Amino acid sequence: MTVRKRLGFFTRVLDEVGPAERYRLATEQILHAERCGFDSAWVAQHHFHEHEGGLPAPFVFLAQVAARTQRIRLGTGIVTLPLELPIRVAEDAAVLDLVSGGRLEMGIGPGGNPAAFRAFGLDPAERGAIFNNNAALLRTAWEGGALPGGDRLYPPAPGLAGRIWQATFTVEGARRAGAAGDGLMLSRTQPRPEGAEGMTLADIQNPMVDAYLAALPAGCAPRILASRSVFAADRREEAWRLAEQGLGRFRDRAAAQGRATGRETVEEMVATFDVHLGTVAEVVASLQADGVIDRATELAVQVHSVDPPHPHILRSLELVAGQVAPALGWAPGGIRSEAA
Repeated sequence: MTVRKRLGFFTRVLDEVGPAERYRLATEQILHAERCGFDSAWVAQHHFHEHEGGLPAPFVFLAQVAARTQRIRLGTGIVTLPLELPIRVAEDAAVLDLVSGGRLEMGIGPGGNPAAFRAFGLDPAERGAIFNNNAALLRTAWEGGALPGGDRLYPPAPGLAGRIWQATFTVEGARRAGAAGDGLMLSRTQPRPEGAEGMTLADIQNPMVDAYLAALPAGCAPRILASRSVFAADRREEAWRLAEQGLGRFRDRAAAQGRATGRETVEEMVATFDVHLGTVAEVVASLQADGVIDRATELAVQVHSVDPPHPHILRSLELVAGQVAPALGWAPGGIRSEAA
């Protein structure tokens, strides 16, 4: 089939500064991504935990990004839908889509932090059921259907129903996204099943892609976003020096929470968290070995969990758009032909 391969930049808004500066730097990174030719920019929503993600209000943030950009598509990766009122999400997204000129991509998911659910007065064990109910109401609102009580969404946003993406860690979740005709969002890394620690990320995610494609309604074009941790530098030594610092911070926090020993080497963490790291040639070779990338319609790169300083993020974006992504078949505004 003929696939429009897109390139995205994903930020969890995790620069090692205060929140106001985090938002300023993330905005500058998205502006730079647009200048470099990236097709999309994605932000994650996280509540409370500053080292996991620095942005609880993605629509507020993306509205100011929309005012400073012209072309790049703006995505939520993801909105934790069980923690939201779905009609308010529908309204905020509709307004954002209008003020951005129809550039919003709407990623949603059930979320994974039990403490956040309890803070919102919800039972984390019920997140799947809450997600399904909220997603159905969200879709009804965007499709112009009658809401409980008889009202309909204003402003209307019929196009957004065709720009929903579902994030999942499971084959069943991928099948659900496909059956709905939504896009599939694949994580940058996933825990390996017990007893199968040697599995690659592609080993885990290819069955998800298979289930998604099999469940898609006839005539519905696939949308598969593969998020990947990618940090490219001009020199290998520089990439690994910064990885030592960023992954070291990550290791220390994990150890303090009992999720790591604190003795893990950088090499072990790079392998464990599926980080594509090094020079352009090294990153290209690493991504080419990932059996999911060629099946994806969009590659979204993020520097987490290396989380290097801002200037190095900007340089990595330049190297990815200028050299890494073209080696994988991407071109700004281009078309890539692939065998079905």
